[in-house]
Formats: sequence, C-alpha cells, structure tokens
Amino acid sequence: MKNKELAESIIKNVGGKENIISLVHCATRLRFVLKDNATANAEMLKKQKGIIMVVESGGQFQVVIGNNVNEVYSDIMEIAQLDNETKSTTKDKRNILSKLIDIISGIFAPMLSVLVVAGILKGIVSFLRITNVISEKSSTDIILSSIADSAFYYLPIILGYCAVKKFGGNAFIGMALGGGLVYPDIVNMLGGQLNSTTEFFSIPVMLVPYQSSVIPVILAAWFYSLLEKNFNKIFHDSFKKFISPLCGLIITVPLTFILIGPVATYLSGAIADGIMVVYQLNSVIASMILAAIWQVLVIFGIHWGMIPVFMNNLAVSGSDFIIPILIPAVFAQTGAALGVMLRSKDKEFKALASSSVLSGLFGVTEPAIYGVNLPNKKPFIFGCVGAAIGGGVVGLYNTLIFSFGFPSVFTFIQIIPSTGIDATVYAAIVATIIAFVIAMILSYFWGLPKSTAPSNTLDATTLAKDNEHGKTITISSPMTGQCIALSSVNDPTFASELMGKGIAIIPTVGQVVAPEDGEVVSLFRTKHAIGFMTDSNAEILIHVGIDTVKLDGKYFEAHVEMGDKVKKGTLLVSFDIEAIKQSGFEVTTPIIISNSDNYTDVTSITNQTEIKCGESLLALSQK
Repeated sequence: MKNKELAESIIKNVGGKENIISLVHCATRLRFVLKDNATANAEMLKKQKGIIMVVESGGQFQVVIGNNVNEVYSDIMEIAQLDNETKSTTKDKRNILSKLIDIISGIFAPMLSVLVVAGILKGIVSFLRITNVISEKSSTDIILSSIADSAFYYLPIILGYCAVKKFGGNAFIGMALGGGLVYPDIVNMLGGQLNSTTEFFSIPVMLVPYQSSVIPVILAAWFYSLLEKNFNKIFHDSFKKFISPLCGLIITVPLTFILIGPVATYLSGAIADGIMVVYQLNSVIASMILAAIWQVLVIFGIHWGMIPVFMNNLAVSGSDFIIPILIPAVFAQTGAALGVMLRSKDKEFKALASSSVLSGLFGVTEPAIYGVNLPNKKPFIFGCVGAAIGGGVVGLYNTLIFSFGFPSVFTFIQIIPSTGIDATVYAAIVATIIAFVIAMILSYFWGLPKSTAPSNTLDATTLAKDNEHGKTITISSPMTGQCIALSSVNDPTFASELMGKGIAIIPTVGQVVAPEDGEVVSLFRTKHAIGFMTDSNAEILIHVGIDTVKLDGKYFEAHVEMGDKVKKGTLLVSFDIEAIKQSGFEVTTPIIISNSDNYTDVTSITNQTEIKCGESLLALSQK
C-alpha cells in the first residue's frame, strides 16, 4: 500500500498521466519523459517520504526512489495505465544530447539486470577455472557458461527488442531482426574467420560476427522502426498489422548484412580505437579525471551515454579499461557515507547511512549520494577526491575487465584475466581500498558539523547595520524553548537541509505564534505543521515534532485557518508537550525557510540556547 500511495503521489506531481510521454527505470530512479517539465512539482516530490531526490537532466525528469524503485514503477504503470508504446504528438523541444541520452537509457535500462547478472557469472566461471575448481570444457563448465554467455551471445535479440520498442515499433519484430544476425547458418558461413564474403541476389555481402554486437543492431532497429511507421501510413488498417512488419523485415535484415552491419562494425572499431588513443596519451591523468567526475555524471544521468562505449569495447576487444577505473569512484562515495555514519550521533541518520553503505558495496550509490553525501556537501567532494587518487592507480596499471557489469564487490572477479590473478588485479584492489579509506577518513573528521549548537550567528552590530541598509530580513521566534542546529534534528530530511535552511527549537511552552506579520498559507489537517508567508515574502514551515503526523491531530489545536492574515504574536497552534512525549514522539520543531534559495544566506541571530516567542531568531540575507 505504501508503494501504491507513493505511486499515486508521483503521478499527480509529475502533472498527471496525461503529461507522461514515457517512463523507464534503472537501479534506483524513475526516468520520466514529460510533455512539459514545468507542469511537474519537483519541490513537492522532494518533500515526499520515500523519495530521495528529484533531478532534471538529459531531457528526463528523474525521481530517485532507492532500492524499491521496481515496485513503485510497476504501480505507476498499472495506476496510470501506461504501456510506453503510445507516443505524444507534442513537439519534442529537447536538444540532441538530451534526446540521445533518453534513447540510450530507454534501450539499455530494461536489459541491464540480465547483462549485469550474466557478467558477474562469467567472472565467477573464470575464477572457478583459474582455481581449478572446474576444468574448461567439462560438463559443469559448459552448463555454467551457457547461462553466463547466452545473454551476450544473443545480445542482438535482446537489444533488438528493447531498441525497436524505444523507437516505437513492434518490439517482438525487433527480436526477429536481432535473431537474423545471429542465426546459426549465418554464423557458420563465417567459417571461423573474422570476415568472409557471400552474396544476396548477386549483391556482394561482407559477413561480420554480430554476436555481442551493439551498434549494428541499434542502427538496424532504428531503420526498421522508421520503415514500419511509414508502411503503417500506406497500408490499410485491415492488414497493415502484418504486412508492415513483413516488409520492414524483408528490407532491413538484408540491408543490415549488405550495408548497415559492415559500416556499423567499422564505426564500432573506430570508436574503440579512438577512445584507446586518448587513454594512452596519459592513462593516469585520464583515469583520475574520469573517476573524479563519474558520480557527477551519475547525478545528472549522463552516465547512460557511457554504457554503449563499455559494451562496444567488450564486443570489439573482448575487454574494457573504463569500468575498472570506476570501481574506486563507487567505493569512494561508499566510504564517505561510512565516515559520516560513524561520526553522526543521530540514530535515524546512522540507519540511513548504513543502508546506503550496503547499497554502495553492490554498486548502487544513489542512496549514499542523495541521502548522505550531497546534503552534507563535503563528503561528496571527499568521495570525488578519493576516487581521483584510486582511479589514477588503476590507470597506471591498465586494469581491464572481461565481462560487462557495473562496479561493485563482484567486479573484482570480472577483472581476473584467463591467465590468472596478476598485478592489474592487485592494483584495482589496492586503488579501491585507498579511495575508500581516504574518503572515509576525510568525511569522518570534516564531513559533518562538529557542534550541535546553532552556527553562523550574527552579532547585534552587524545585524543592525544590515537592517539599516535593507540587506537583511529578521524572523522572530514562533516558540519559546531551546535552540539547536538543524543538523541535530532526528530526521534526515530536515537535518540535511533538503527542504531549506533554518533552525530547530525544543519547545518548553506548547504554543506556536506568528513569527511576523503575514498569512497562513497552509495548515495541515493534522495541525502539526503550518506554512506561513511573511509580508516580506519569506516562506516559513513550522513543523511541530518529529513524525507527529502519526498522531492524526491528537493533542493539537488550531486557532487559525488557512488564508488568515495575522499579526506578529498571534496564536496559531497550541499543543500538549507532555502528552506528545508520552505517546513516544519528539517535540523538536524544525523552523524552515522554504524559499532559502531566494536568499544568499540564512543564519541564526541568537547566540544563546534559550529563546522566547518574539525574540529575533533568523536573519535572511537578501540577494
């Protein structure tokens, strides 16, 4: 039920199902292509429990969910009755790069799980051979290899399905298209040679191996989809369902063997060689740069553009040098999250960080990045620093990977050559440990504020000068109690400042009053939270207690209604402190400036722990 409720909220806040062009998902995030991104309410989604972050990148509206993204995706598809087959007639205003990233992610996202699993299994089989647990070509080896190799050998079939579906054609015809490229008799015609020639109705055909190929089948799928769409416009509705695919296949498959395949294969080799030339200019510096920026690419979803490069390198050369460089990048962010976890005294935040560390070990870094490192800023930077150092070590030893898979603990098996463990494997292990430890240590000592007391306080003289020149807006305290830093609040959403900057008060009097003259813009049904807009246009959220929404309004009494315009000091809400505590809830009250981005800084005015209603609390520095 929680996933269904979250799905319904996401659909509503992306502008409704009528605003959705398509939806796919990867390991942790939903990737929407919307008709109008401006219709979506990103800020509301960010506040939704169960959503880690919202990112707009590559023409996609990305909602980061975490490990249960598949369940939420399924519920959204069911509730909104989406099938990703229907395409919008709205003109696509995205730039070429955005469109390309969307195409790549749409093609590869549905198939990544099977490729990663197969890649890991290939590494395990190789390790079992090296350690003489199984012998090559034994029955056990053949059975395990059939599982591990099939996904890559028949990759054109899988890619054909996903690519044609993404391009808007009949996806199952895409499977037939890919199957034609790896048909046994076609493979046998090669005769074990890299290239051989034959003919098709006297037209010369250069046969090339298409097993595990990437670019040829994607280009063929695009061409077929283009034909199918145009044939559907020509043929009558009564028979176009069969005739259009028939004509499309008859034209596309031979044309792929004659022209598309050889050209794409040459292009694949040229891309692989070009990347290798750049890498060989200075492998250490190139590796350091790529490792340092990799998680930045992940944040914006641009990393999808690298997947065809990884797979093309594997198809052309049988190995890839890029994925090993990324191992330190993944483990550095994981180490940074561990350092923050060890340093933090907040139980809920430690639980969030620990689960993020576990996800990171298996290659999923989004929970660590969005939930732990980015909100605290410095740990993310420390992770990038550790990644750069580790990446340089990997580049120095030119470590290679021999099967596809995103960097994780399993990758160390996949980088073992068939000749056995060598210096390149040890280099990757040492580099990863270095990156992990550096990021962890730096984050432990400097990743979090050392004190829980309110920081960045303004002295009275500075405040008076700023007020005199209209540079600062002063916000008074809506409560009487003890001030603490927002980072000390026992709720990561508030502590990380994802909802805005501010301060928190542990109330000693159960009353919330208007901090300034203004308007009550929202009053939750449960009366535990009030949205307030001051006459100076500061948006304030006053959230009484942690998780007190679960009380469903019990022990709270509202004295105003939404839309009421009130004067400073007007009683807004009263509540029973002791009753709330006895019910097992904290009364710590975050006071958030929701539109913090409108100000250059939000600082605490008071330098004392105790404060009374009406006393100066926050200073908002105007831009």
